[in-house]
Amino acid sequence: MSLRSRITWSRSSVRLRLLAGLAVLLVFGLTAGAVISASLLEDFLDKRYERTLEASANRLAEVIDRGPQTADADQLAALLGSPLGIVVVDTDDEVLESTGSATTAAGEIVELCATAPAGTVVIHDGDEGGHGLAAVRIPSPGLTIDRGGAEDVVRPAALILTIDTSVDDSTVDSVIRRQLALVGAALLVLLGLAVIVLRLGMRPLARMARTADAIAEGHLTERLPARRNGSEVDRLSEAVNRAFDAQARAEATVRSLAADTSHELRTPLSTISGWLDLHRQGGVTGPGLETALEHIENEVGRMRLLVEDLALLARLDAGRPVEQQDVDLTVLAAGVIEDAQIIYPQRSITLALAPPAPVVGDANRLAQVVRNLVGNAVQHTPARTAVVVDITHRGDDVQLTVIDDGPGISPQDLPRVFERFWRAEASRSRAYGGSGLGLAIVEAIVHAHQGRVHVESDVGVGTKVTICLPRRGHGS
Repeated sequence: MSLRSRITWSRSSVRLRLLAGLAVLLVFGLTAGAVISASLLEDFLDKRYERTLEASANRLAEVIDRGPQTADADQLAALLGSPLGIVVVDTDDEVLESTGSATTAAGEIVELCATAPAGTVVIHDGDEGGHGLAAVRIPSPGLTIDRGGAEDVVRPAALILTIDTSVDDSTVDSVIRRQLALVGAALLVLLGLAVIVLRLGMRPLARMARTADAIAEGHLTERLPARRNGSEVDRLSEAVNRAFDAQARAEATVRSLAADTSHELRTPLSTISGWLDLHRQGGVTGPGLETALEHIENEVGRMRLLVEDLALLARLDAGRPVEQQDVDLTVLAAGVIEDAQIIYPQRSITLALAPPAPVVGDANRLAQVVRNLVGNAVQHTPARTAVVVDITHRGDDVQLTVIDDGPGISPQDLPRVFERFWRAEASRSRAYGGSGLGLAIVEAIVHAHQGRVHVESDVGVGTKVTICLPRRGHGS
């Protein structure tokens, strides 16, 4: 699968996931809105039924409370027409008369109201497909209902006032159906708009994919487009660009390291090869043979030192842990300076009065740090230059500083002093056997001990190289 196809699939899957998530949210939100509005409407209508029924019941009760009176059944039916109705019952809850909405379910209404206190609204949902009713029972002492003749006069024990709720129930059902239709239409419209918006929003990612393809094809100077507007896509572009830059720097470092290593090995190998050719041609005999072997041995030693330094840097770069043992940096530095005074008896190399400096680390590697710093100070300064090593405590750190009053390092060279194989004076360094890895090794060892190193230098004044290591008991 090509890089383009992988990016295209990734972009499409993100779009599909966004669309699916948006669809779920829209369905949930729109459906919830429809359900809530339908519930509120139904609740409003139910309360309106109850208020209407209670108001009508109160008016009817007031009329009955005025004392014995006669009501005409036809007038009562006309007065309490749809959606109201009435059921007239005797003392045994037998239905004597029913009008309006109460006619179809008079028996069920009477049975339902028989167990409810007078004046309490009860709900009759009706059978499947039947009408729903709300009802309230009203006692009717002294009331006579005339149904058109002497034999048709009845004296009911109670009246049951009803109201038909089926009309508004059908209204709620209609509202729900329309809302569901609107939800479906709105969902389709919104998802269509979402597709358009996502397509526009994904354009920067498509441009990033094209640029990444170009970089993969060998256009290493290409970078992802970034407008620096703070958007998520812009931050992603900048992060990927930083990764590409870091990779380019790493590749350049590897190429430079390979070139520098081959260059450093070429000189001793040429020397060895030259002496061997001269010997094969018979040009080296007698005392000259001993001289040739001495030169060959020296060049082999230079190569061995270079290989050991490179191997050490490789181990430190790989993050391999260093030994953890108690070390007094003051005692260690004193031993290194004592050796340096033997090697360079004509130079002024001293250790300033220093307190004990307990640290935790690899004593051999820390000694190598001090040797490299002192050796650099000696080799790259005139013979009259004094070298002083100073050790102090700074907060939770032990600070070791190698100070010389030599010619200093120029400002343009100062940022490069820790680069591998870099020399300010290449010919002079090689004359002293330097490989250009001394300060690079110092930096790597100090970092492996969770420390810091920095250089300060003024031309004509001198140079200070300072390392800071966590004091024992205060390290990370």
